[in-house]
Amino acid sequence: MAPTSTETRSSAKATVSSSQLALAAAVLCLTACGGNGVAAFNYADALDKALLFFEAQRSGKLPPGQRVTWRGDSGLTDGSAAGLDLAGGYYDAGDNVKFGLPMAFTVTMLSWSVLEFMPSGGAGADAGVTGRAAVRWGADYLLKAAAAAPDALYVQVADPYQDHKCWERPEDMDTPREVYKVTPDRPGSDVAGETAAALAAASIVFRTCDPAYSAKLLQTAHKVFDFADRYRGSYSDSLSSVACPFYCSYSGYQDELLWAAAWLHMATAAQGNSSDMYLSYIYSNGHILGAEQDDFTFSWDDKRVGTKVLLSKAFLQGMVGKGKGHAEDDALRLYKAHADAYVCSLVPGASGFQPSQFTPGGLLFKEGDSNMQYVTSTAFLLLAHAKSLAGARVSCGGGAGVPASALVAAAKRQVDYILGANPAGMSYMVGFGARYPRHVHHRGASMPSMRDHPARIGCDEGFQYLHSPDPDVNVLVGAVVGGPDDSDAFTDSRDNYAHTEPSTYTNAPIVGALAFFAAGRHR
Repeated sequence: MAPTSTETRSSAKATVSSSQLALAAAVLCLTACGGNGVAAFNYADALDKALLFFEAQRSGKLPPGQRVTWRGDSGLTDGSAAGLDLAGGYYDAGDNVKFGLPMAFTVTMLSWSVLEFMPSGGAGADAGVTGRAAVRWGADYLLKAAAAAPDALYVQVADPYQDHKCWERPEDMDTPREVYKVTPDRPGSDVAGETAAALAAASIVFRTCDPAYSAKLLQTAHKVFDFADRYRGSYSDSLSSVACPFYCSYSGYQDELLWAAAWLHMATAAQGNSSDMYLSYIYSNGHILGAEQDDFTFSWDDKRVGTKVLLSKAFLQGMVGKGKGHAEDDALRLYKAHADAYVCSLVPGASGFQPSQFTPGGLLFKEGDSNMQYVTSTAFLLLAHAKSLAGARVSCGGGAGVPASALVAAAKRQVDYILGANPAGMSYMVGFGARYPRHVHHRGASMPSMRDHPARIGCDEGFQYLHSPDPDVNVLVGAVVGGPDDSDAFTDSRDNYAHTEPSTYTNAPIVGALAFFAAGRHR
């Protein structure tokens, strides 16, 4: 992964526009401005490829049905130095470290993608099966990390500084595989909260098809959430340089506690539990956990707007609440208002956002590394909120409001940009279309496979592949890379990790977005 992930956030809030029709037109403009116009893409093919990427990121003993055949078993002894079995899970990006915070977020977003947009039968059923397999691979590891020791959660495998000193295939790695945990004395409410959210979300995914596994996931989610809430603190403070500057918890741990409670509410509601302690927790603790704060970035670090979109679904669909004037319903109405403010922030002219928020070609742009992670998460939230709205509208300061179809159109513009409707006329998903990145910042993709080169490639020897001008030996199909800069310029070089490094948390949200469009739902 990149050496740092510092994010620049805007505190802009939605303001009243002079014309509500102009707002709707502005959203629709996002589907047409810049690039090569709107193109017709095979979203089902892109979805299959996006899911395939997760097989390339697998750590541990690979299953018989592994389709990315240039990968082999790796990290089989992870945890053994501490007498534990922590094999499995996902490598986050182009290196060989297993970071717990982004991995848990990946599982949460894969689960939400499956639940929201991937049916268990009919059209898209095959993708649903593959999606559930991707969720399970990550969830199995999180169960291990939660059960390895009492009053502890294992949150990382490998020293990132040592790992980044080498350019090695996962199958060859011989750097220290130290394990790191959070405990009551060294808390990590952020990573523990995200782990609880991931396990709770995954439990809903498997509630019908594997009830025993679902129950285990939910039971563990309860335990991990209690641990996160009881022993409050940030894992960035507890683990210090091991977490930072790689995946610092810049937003603090409060957002993960609220996010986890929201997912645990959804999971217990799915069981038919009418008296939900987590909903009470949200009502009672929302104020101190950031429920009233606006934020316009949704990522592995900051979950505030994601929580609001998730909980506004409960409000819009009447899943909870007793009517206007009741504290519970008023609280959910507040979440819906904040979710609307997030949507309005994406509408030119409806907020204080500067024009640089979008590239000339129409791509949403946030300062920092790997911009596409924000593009895919934004597209996902737009679609999730649009689905919850049904016939309702988003109010950006009064008037008729912005319809759900405009949110879908805005999300489609971002997805289409990734797939090739952009000034460069190239796809930023590897292996999709005729033109795509050929020099991905990824160890396994850049080096010959064990099958083609059985002899070990050492730590220093591997750097020749990092700096080689030759295209990737192995095509990392489905990987969405970091993407172009704020002027739509892209450097296809392994040395430019900000542009060419992929990550699981960039791909997880686009799985849901692609499933939406693959089903033919374009409005």
